[in-house]
Amino acid sequence: QVQLVESGGGLVQAGGSLRLSCAASGSVFSITVFRVNAMAWYRQAPGKQRELVASVTSGGSTNYADSVKDRFTISRDNAKNTVYLQMNSLKPEDTAVYYCNKDTTRSWWNWGQGTQVTVSS
Repeated sequence: QVQLVESGGGLVQAGGSLRLSCAASGSVFSITVFRVNAMAWYRQAPGKQRELVASVTSGGSTNYADSVKDRFTISRDNAKNTVYLQMNSLKPEDTAVYYCNKDTTRSWWNWGQGTQVTVSS
């Protein structure tokens, strides 16, 4: 299993920026699996279902939810076993707990604790 630890969240005013990080760890096999999988950032706001925010393939191709397009940028550094999410022009509706995991609709790895992002108006 790949272990995932998210960090970088916080409280920011509307219009501000944050950079989230997701560090992967585990056995040599787990890290290999991480490096070849497409990865994604998800978020879950209170009372809402978890939603996919952005994804990045092993080769660096990216995809974004319409709600964050042109504001968020996902990237990965396989040498550091880390996935990033640069969030600019933050809005109160971006407030949620953010998680990373592989880009899939089932059979996720164990979820990390997530990182709280709170955007004040």
